Amino acid sequence: MEFETRNYTNEQVQVVQAAFMSKVYSWMSGGLAITGLIAMYVASIEGIELMIQQNMMLFYGLFIGEFLLVGYLIARINKMSAQTAALIFTGYAALNGLTLSVVFMIYRSESIASTFFVTAGTFAVMSAYGYYTKKDLSSWGNLLFMALIGFIIASVVNFFMQSTMLYWLITYVGVFVFVGLTAYDTQKIKNMSTANDIGSEGEAKSAIVGALMLYLDFINLFLLLLRVCLLYTSDAADERSSVD
Repeated sequence: MEFETRNYTNEQVQVVQAAFMSKVYSWMSGGLAITGLIAMYVASIEGIELMIQQNMMLFYGLFIGEFLLVGYLIARINKMSAQTAALIFTGYAALNGLTLSVVFMIYRSESIASTFFVTAGTFAVMSAYGYYTKKDLSSWGNLLFMALIGFIIASVVNFFMQSTMLYWLITYVGVFVFVGLTAYDTQKIKNMSTANDIGSEGEAKSAIVGALMLYLDFINLFLLLLRVCLLYTSDAADERSSVD
C-alpha cells in the first residue's frame, strides 16, 4: 500500500505514525468504554429484559440506526467537520451499548470479563503485528473482504436455517476473519497517517475513521469469542452434571 509521505524523513514518518496511532487507539478505547458502560447500566435496569422481548421492533430499529450511522460517517467523512465525525462516532458507540446490553443478560459476568481480556490480548498482539511487521499485508485485503462477505451472508442464511453446525462454522471462521482484519486494518491506518498535515482537520477525521475500523474489529471479535466461551462453559457444565 502506498500513501503520501509529504516529504518526511524516515525518522519523522515514525514519529508521525506513532502520534497518529495514539489518537486512533484513544478514540477506539473511548468508544469501547462508552459502549461497555452503557451496556452494563442498561442491563442493570430492572425489567429491561422483558421490555426488550416485548419491543423487538425497537431492538432491530437500534441495529438499523447503527448501520445508518456507520454508513453516513464513511460516506460523508470528507464533507463533514471533525466535530461532527466525533459526535457520530460517539453516538454509534452509545447505540451499540444499548444493543449489546443483552450480552450482560445472556452471559455471566465472569465469562464476559475473561472473554474481554482474551479479546484484548488477541487484539493487542495482532494490532502490534500489523503495526511493526515489514511485510505488506495489502494482499490480505481481498481475501479478508471476500471472507467477511461470506461470513455476513452465511449469518443471514443461518438466521432462518438455525443450523447448529453452520452456526459454529460461522463462529470460528468469523474469529479468524476479524483476527486477520485487526492486523490488516492496523497497517492500513498506520500508512494513512502521513496523508494529512499534523493537527489538521483531515488528520482528526482520519483518526476517527481509523478508530471506528478497529472498534468494529474488536467488538466483533469479542462477540464471536463469547460464543466460543459459551460452548466450552456449557460443555463443562454438562460434564459436571453427568458426573454428579
